[in-house]
Amino acid sequence: MRTVDVSVLTQNISEMCIEANHYLSEDMKTAFTEEQNREQAPLGRQILSQLQENMEIAEKDMIPICQDTGMAVVFLKVGQDVHFVGGNVEDAVNEGVRRGYVDGYLRKSVVRDPIYRENTRDNTPAIIHYSIIPGDRITVTVAPKGFGSENMSRVFMLKPADGIEGVKNAILTAVKDAGPNACPPMVVGVGIGGTFEKCALLAKEALTRPIDKHSEIPYVKELEEEMLEKINRTGIGPGGLGGTTTALAVNINTYATHIAGLPVAVNICCHVNRHAVREI
Repeated sequence: MRTVDVSVLTQNISEMCIEANHYLSEDMKTAFTEEQNREQAPLGRQILSQLQENMEIAEKDMIPICQDTGMAVVFLKVGQDVHFVGGNVEDAVNEGVRRGYVDGYLRKSVVRDPIYRENTRDNTPAIIHYSIIPGDRITVTVAPKGFGSENMSRVFMLKPADGIEGVKNAILTAVKDAGPNACPPMVVGVGIGGTFEKCALLAKEALTRPIDKHSEIPYVKELEEEMLEKINRTGIGPGGLGGTTTALAVNINTYATHIAGLPVAVNICCHVNRHAVREI
């Protein structure tokens, strides 16, 4: 048994909120450079160049990459041999988010009630997902999600007879409907299987996978590659102004499901696919 004070969570999450909103991961930086060289449309290349310059300025001058610093989504993978002390875990996570957004001067975008829309003024509460894993370690992922792209995400409840072609059509439908509104080039997270809520979570988690890493399941890897090619043939392009770089990656997660259904979720993220990961 390993004892961890919840203040450790608070401190790390506070730092990670600031980190994720100012520094893009190395896989995303590499993808931008590669796609700028591959983009066939002159305007598309110009937009990719401007986006890359924006990221460099953000990192150098500590300015958020995007003015929408997102709703904080926190994944906690907690070892079953960890014992938390010093307070409530959920309170500690939200305190970390509060400090990160207030002390980091990040935009506060969360409203307390979905109808009455009163801003909480500290970007809490966070969206928190827990999972229990073997061992005595804690892996924390902070993934701020802006709603320009979140609003374009979809869940499809398909029939088993729709099969893999139905899955492909669902992904393409979500991307085409999103068009320029999701601030392409986008990263597309897909969840296939489970239930209504499980496939949505699978899709969200898929966005936190490095975009240069494919699924270890052979047919899923092939599907990721095929869908990326098809999405980039839509012509939506960078900024939605045309080109061959509509998406940087398609990441797909799968799960067991019921014999009567085929749930598919498509969680679209803009070119600012932000997340920070730490092991405690």
